[in-house]
Amino acid sequence: MVVSKSWTMVKHFDGAPKPEDFKLVEKELPALKDGELLLESLYLSVDPYMRPYSRRIMKEGDVMIGSQVARVTESKNPNFPVGGVYVASVGWTTHFISDGKGLHALPSSWPESLPKSLALGAVGMPGLTAYFGLLEVCSAKEGDVVLVNSAAGAVGSVVGQIAKIKGCKVVGSAGSDEKVEYLKEIGFDEAFNYKTVGSLEETLKTASPEGYDCYFENVGGKFADVALQQMKTFGRIAVCGVISMYNDAVPPSGPSIQPTILFKQLRMEGFIVSRWENRFEEGGKQLLQWVLEGKLKYHEHITNGFENMPAGFMGMLKGENIGKAIIKV
Repeated sequence: MVVSKSWTMVKHFDGAPKPEDFKLVEKELPALKDGELLLESLYLSVDPYMRPYSRRIMKEGDVMIGSQVARVTESKNPNFPVGGVYVASVGWTTHFISDGKGLHALPSSWPESLPKSLALGAVGMPGLTAYFGLLEVCSAKEGDVVLVNSAAGAVGSVVGQIAKIKGCKVVGSAGSDEKVEYLKEIGFDEAFNYKTVGSLEETLKTASPEGYDCYFENVGGKFADVALQQMKTFGRIAVCGVISMYNDAVPPSGPSIQPTILFKQLRMEGFIVSRWENRFEEGGKQLLQWVLEGKLKYHEHITNGFENMPAGFMGMLKGENIGKAIIKV
């Protein structure tokens, strides 16, 4: 018998998640039936969306939501041989039984030299979020000035690099000097530490005196209040996330944005990447190609040990990671 370990949410988070909000549980998995296969986790993803979606779609006691890269260790399904590697969305668990539905194979062009964990990052959901959010929602084009916050994170770092590939000027905001250095290394034209600048408004004006055509929003809150004022007429804003607000029990009140949207004739649109699910193969192939060509660089913040998943998750929400936060089993 195989024993599967899973992390459950003991109770809904009140403010920032705490260690006592999680519980590690074990269960024996039954023998495989015909058509089934057993998989073991290799890498698991921790992402900002888990914080708000835990409230939206989870009940207390449920296994924490999330995706992983897993390997087939036993199979009674000829379509899924032992050794095959797949991406699955089965939550924070070490082993699971599947009938093959919902398993997504890595592209056939994936080289052995490339970490398979990238299927959870630059070539996975975060990369696809950056790809479709920037190109379809922001409609970024050559010559545009693009602003992205949380720019050293899994999504923001890819947004900036795709914008550079497309011939844009890119300005990035991050929360430490180390992250700012990373942004400069991967090609951002301007980067700054929002925690240490004297005036966010003046910093944004200095970085791009003419304003911004595209704003890729990952943070929300007070940053957005200031950034909206820096948009050019007919500017486009893609709202991908609002990580600064996920732990707020009561949404903060802020300036009324409608006059700015009206008189600057802005287009602001929220999006969930699953909207383009029928184009994931297209996006994944392009992202992988850019990685292999060296045009799209990646950085992984790896936490070792399944037992450390809650710590990795909480650290990610605090901004401790550069690039994609990954748990290696």
